[in-house]
Amino acid sequence: MSYRVPFVDLKLQYQKLKAEIDEAMRSVVASAAFLEGGATKEFESAFASYCGVREAVAVDSGTAALQLVLVALGIKPGEEVIVPVNTFIATAAAVAVLGARPVFVDSDSKTWLMDLRQVEANITSRTRAIIAVHLYGHPVEMNPLLSLAEKKNLLVIEDACQAHGALIHGKRTGSMGRAGCFSFYPAKNLGAFGDGGLVTTDDPELAEHIRRLQNHGRISKYKHSEVGFNSRMDTLQAAILKAKLPHLDNWNACRRELAAQYRRKLAPLQLWMPKIVGGTAPVHHLFPISHPRRDEMARFLTQRGIETGVHYPVPLHLQPAFASLGYKLGDFPVSEKIAAETLSLPIFPEMTDEQLTLVCTSVAEFFATAQTREAAAGSSVAYNWE
Repeated sequence: MSYRVPFVDLKLQYQKLKAEIDEAMRSVVASAAFLEGGATKEFESAFASYCGVREAVAVDSGTAALQLVLVALGIKPGEEVIVPVNTFIATAAAVAVLGARPVFVDSDSKTWLMDLRQVEANITSRTRAIIAVHLYGHPVEMNPLLSLAEKKNLLVIEDACQAHGALIHGKRTGSMGRAGCFSFYPAKNLGAFGDGGLVTTDDPELAEHIRRLQNHGRISKYKHSEVGFNSRMDTLQAAILKAKLPHLDNWNACRRELAAQYRRKLAPLQLWMPKIVGGTAPVHHLFPISHPRRDEMARFLTQRGIETGVHYPVPLHLQPAFASLGYKLGDFPVSEKIAAETLSLPIFPEMTDEQLTLVCTSVAEFFATAQTREAAAGSSVAYNWE
């Protein structure tokens, strides 16, 4: 259907940048340097500077970024990597495909990010690393996590795939751990015209290792120092991303304003929303809310021409892919509640005040009709987590 309020409007974004993007693509096509062209190095340099790090390595997806970092850091089969259970599967899959074990931790009920208290409780003699996921564009408080990791001699990797440009005490996501991993999936805050990813780091040796790994372990044209992967970013994607990057801060500012309006307009309603960690500036890749009748609300909004999303309906410990880890329903109650009740509302930089108002009035209308039905049935629903 054609939505009055789409979840994201990539066509409108393209139309606004059409001249810049078309010229970037024309330049690559004219050069015929479709792989390892000059635009790739230029984008890497620009993104490293943007994040405030020494090195950036462009790859073909955020998943590849995570996997290549783990390989380059020497994560071995049987070793453990702590990850949040409330995240997209790629975070844990990158661990599992190496034969290492993803060790899940629950969400904090206030922030919905990984519960740092559970991180410490799950460290064992086999733990090698922690992946901090800046979920929804909300940064994890990194300072206590980095202090814990230093004390325990662990590696910290930032999964910033949803948090391009977010700040933690003035520092960009992707600049505080041993490495940062980004995705440029089209709907991300900085999106390509297909898949794309990138690794940031202040460690030149790590960056060079990842460069080899993403190109078959190659050290010269037909000489390979190790078995690697085919994970290069193509030059067209790099050129498009380079053209878009100067607009990212403005887009993020728009997202922050939209999120602030959502919070003000929805404040009178009994909704559970993630709180922002002190000292951080989120970039609101998503705007999630929680309600016990999530699916009913989604249908109600769809009928009014409002597109919504669900992130993520099955927590990782209940995914069939991770059944062998031995987790069960009830092991992570906060994340299970988030998975069962969370609905993502539309948020994108080109969203108008009128569209946002329509979403908020429609959510309020849903509450009014739901409460009427509950009163008629002589029942009620507990809306608050805390």
